[in-house]
Amino acid sequence: MIKKIAGAAIAAGLMATSTMAEDDPYLWLEEVEGEEALAWVHEQNENSLAPLTNDPRFAELEREALSVLTSKARLATGQIHNGAVYNFWQDDVAVRGVWRRASVDSYRKGKPDWETLIDFDQLAKDEDRNWVRGSTVCLSPEYRHCMVELSDGGKDAGYWREFDTQTTEFVEGGFQLPEAKVYLAWVDEDTLFVGTDFGEGSLTTSGYPREVRRWKRGENLADAPVVMTVGVDDVWAFPIVHRDGDNTHEMILRGPSFFEREYNYVNDDGSLTVLPTPLNADLQGILDGQAIFLLREDWEYQDEKYKQGTVVAYRFDTGDAEIVMTAAENQSIEAVSTGKSNIIVEYLEDVVGKAARLTRSKSGKWKTKEIKLPDNGVVAVVSAGGGTDDAMLSFESLTTPETLFYITAKNKVEKIAGTPAFYDAAGVVVEQRFTTSSDGTEIPYFIMAQDSVLKGGNAPTVQYGYGGFLAPIVPYYYEDPSRPQHGALAGLMWVKRGGVLVLSNIRGGSEYGPRWHEAALKENRQLAFDDFIAIGEHLVETGVTSPEKLGAIGRSNGGLLMGAMLTQRPDLYAALDIGVPLFDMKRYNKLLAGASWMGEYGNPDIEEEWAYISEYSPYQKLEADKGYPKVLFYTSTKDDRVHPGHARKAAAKLADLGYNYFYYENTEGGHGGTANQEQLAYRTALEYMYFVHMLMGGQQGEG
Repeated sequence: MIKKIAGAAIAAGLMATSTMAEDDPYLWLEEVEGEEALAWVHEQNENSLAPLTNDPRFAELEREALSVLTSKARLATGQIHNGAVYNFWQDDVAVRGVWRRASVDSYRKGKPDWETLIDFDQLAKDEDRNWVRGSTVCLSPEYRHCMVELSDGGKDAGYWREFDTQTTEFVEGGFQLPEAKVYLAWVDEDTLFVGTDFGEGSLTTSGYPREVRRWKRGENLADAPVVMTVGVDDVWAFPIVHRDGDNTHEMILRGPSFFEREYNYVNDDGSLTVLPTPLNADLQGILDGQAIFLLREDWEYQDEKYKQGTVVAYRFDTGDAEIVMTAAENQSIEAVSTGKSNIIVEYLEDVVGKAARLTRSKSGKWKTKEIKLPDNGVVAVVSAGGGTDDAMLSFESLTTPETLFYITAKNKVEKIAGTPAFYDAAGVVVEQRFTTSSDGTEIPYFIMAQDSVLKGGNAPTVQYGYGGFLAPIVPYYYEDPSRPQHGALAGLMWVKRGGVLVLSNIRGGSEYGPRWHEAALKENRQLAFDDFIAIGEHLVETGVTSPEKLGAIGRSNGGLLMGAMLTQRPDLYAALDIGVPLFDMKRYNKLLAGASWMGEYGNPDIEEEWAYISEYSPYQKLEADKGYPKVLFYTSTKDDRVHPGHARKAAAKLADLGYNYFYYENTEGGHGGTANQEQLAYRTALEYMYFVHMLMGGQQGEG
């Protein structure tokens, strides 16, 4: 049925796009809101999912997902600003969510006195708009003047309005910006730095702002003076304003590529000074006149050598630099948060989360003191800064619900609250294992299952992976927006049914610092795929599962990974869940934000670079009679980051090659794929129903 529908739709599309179709007969599916394309999407949604959604187990899985995603017992984490904790919350009543705050005192006592600032469900109803809450940027330290982003259906692009947290109302006649991909920062209560779509020529080829303007209250935005303009082939221009005591530091970030940052300091006379830091240095904050950077590459400066993965401090007044913290070989510094007088470092040690507070002594030496939290899980800084040295950190693991701790300036650890267990973890074990990849590198992975299932062997197994953009894969219990690979959902929906979950720490992430990422860049991309395959093979070799019961899941860049598994190892995987994927790597840089990722993958328009990209680009590698498994694609019409055309074209091509598949395209939701928790519950149930169907089989029972 799917093949027939796809073929008919393709024929209709070809009549309108015959000139484009010589090289790619499915190019018409890139017309996001095109009539024929949307008709094809409707047919896929209507006809391909019935074997999953009609299964009686689907309704049970959806109820389970919804019980987790809308639970009022979830931990309400937030950021501390000016004596209050600010939080965004969604549940079964607040479907679109509420932005709210509580006093720090009430929050520390575990009984927050929540005050609603914006009810997004009510706002959407009042204005008859499909509003999804986006970003919020507020002027510190008072945190009264805020710019709030409202996204139509969850797109990256959004509308911006000024909001007053004192009156709890949008400001009449205040700052407003039309829909665009916007970067902004508060200079003072009457001035914004703004990067947006100012008209023709104002965007980069990646679709992001090229110029930043200084916009005064009451001034026409078109008349606002330009502070800096970057090249059309740069990725973006991004304004940054940091407050350090009584001092304000203004900078404009130029992004030559997705990972590179040139910091342009805005002087009092409006001139710009380029900081001498390397392009792969990430500004983490400013403390006592020192810019705190995390180095992603080695830096030779003033006859000193600073290794990648090191935290360094750069003084604005003298231009001197010094080491704050160096990572060991098995460590990766993930983030640094600056407080009022010291900093907190969040790092991994063999992919296990840890945190430390660093203080500069009177002699100028940085002293490190570990923050004592539970071990063998994920440690995250929830809130730090905001004019205080107090902070909030959380701990969780695949089997341990998230617990929130308040850390005083003197490192006293107070437990504030914890999430209840969403599933019974009795008898569930989590192990960290290692295997060897194609080049001899040891690759770690986490495995989660009922002990009896693991001992029994040959169990239905889902292997998760991403492998890109410096994103480490760590064993979360629950994180918003929650994903199928997080412990709460996986434990309730998969592990309790006798399934095994595997988290793959393949190269491309940052599990062992920048070197782990660099190892899989551009011409070395295949190493990330090899790492994933090595884990899959190890699972089979050690008797955990078999190719008939091994599935895999990935989204976005992880969707590209799944595409590589489909075309390279269909013999190893019996099910592949491919979410909001990159797939056509010949055209990815021409679709939406794709050009910004050429630092990760390379430029397919350069012959030498296409030579190695073409070796794995899944769309071009699809062939008939290869025994591909029946895959699940999902994407979103409103995704304005990774074009839905990737998934659409892949599915249509598979259909004409004679393969069946499952396909789901949400008509809203942006790159996240969903606009609210109900939609997320539906899709999560769809994903686990797919694995139950493909790896456990049958229409009844738990397999």
